[in-house]
Amino acid sequence: MNLFRFLLIISLNFSHFIVAQTWTHEQLEVKTKNTLNRVMRSDDLFEDRWVELPQAKFWRRIMTLSPDSCIINVAKNRTMLETMAYKQWRTKTETEKALYKASLRKTFGLDSTEELYVTTGKNDFYRFHEVFPTLGKGIGVFETNQVDPWYAQAILLIESPAQLKKSISGAYGPFQLMPSVAQRYGLTVNGNTDERADFSRSAYASSQLIKTSCIPSARRILTAHGLSYAESDLWFRLLVMHVYHAGAGNVAAVVNKINPSKGSMELIQQMWVTSAGGFGNNSQNYSQLAIAAQWLLHDYVYSQCDELHPCSGK
Repeated sequence: MNLFRFLLIISLNFSHFIVAQTWTHEQLEVKTKNTLNRVMRSDDLFEDRWVELPQAKFWRRIMTLSPDSCIINVAKNRTMLETMAYKQWRTKTETEKALYKASLRKTFGLDSTEELYVTTGKNDFYRFHEVFPTLGKGIGVFETNQVDPWYAQAILLIESPAQLKKSISGAYGPFQLMPSVAQRYGLTVNGNTDERADFSRSAYASSQLIKTSCIPSARRILTAHGLSYAESDLWFRLLVMHVYHAGAGNVAAVVNKINPSKGSMELIQQMWVTSAGGFGNNSQNYSQLAIAAQWLLHDYVYSQCDELHPCSGK
């Protein structure tokens, strides 16, 4: 073996080690009822004050609220105005609902044209205690495929937590893959077999989609606007999540409309109130859900787990 080839192999192996170490230091090893698991840390939620945003607080509350309750909230920023029994809201006539919203606008000093939403609780869908045991497995598959494992955790928490439900658009499995995407990365999806239901196969395809399409698309979108970024920043990861959910074309359209001067938390917040192309309300909510879910996971880990240790990477 010549010296150049030897040094190249050493360099590649060292680079692999550095990448793995970067991800490992973001992880915690947790023990619950004699079962070991791994999760990604959520320190940046608090350090960068994402948890102080009304949208994060709103979705956190919705994820823990039962479907028989609802929250009346300000559409543009999700500020919570009032919580009530959903049955109580449903029994009102349309005129009564309009008058009730008008009274809330007056009470909270809002403009008479301010749009208000009524959102029901969704703790029947966001079953964190059930999806929690799968997080370490998803993290492992993404790491093996050399993909930032933060995305595995984020997707598992919000896409179809502990459930195998098919969306209206046809997405299915724990990572909610469309048939064409799953097939592109080698999964069998036909009338007899649907490998999207297989956790490991689905995780592999999802990691490939993130690695070969979503992250490169996010880079191109930001580069087109001359924006600098670090791929470990939470705002960059949330942008990638938007690409995963809405598609690169729709994310590019909304970023073009915003025309940001820098890449930051502010860009993500602007995306929450900007529509373009196929990037509408559901797309705006997506990264808000990711933030709220990570926050709830953080609380779950520190309140329910018996032991916590930083991962050593050994």
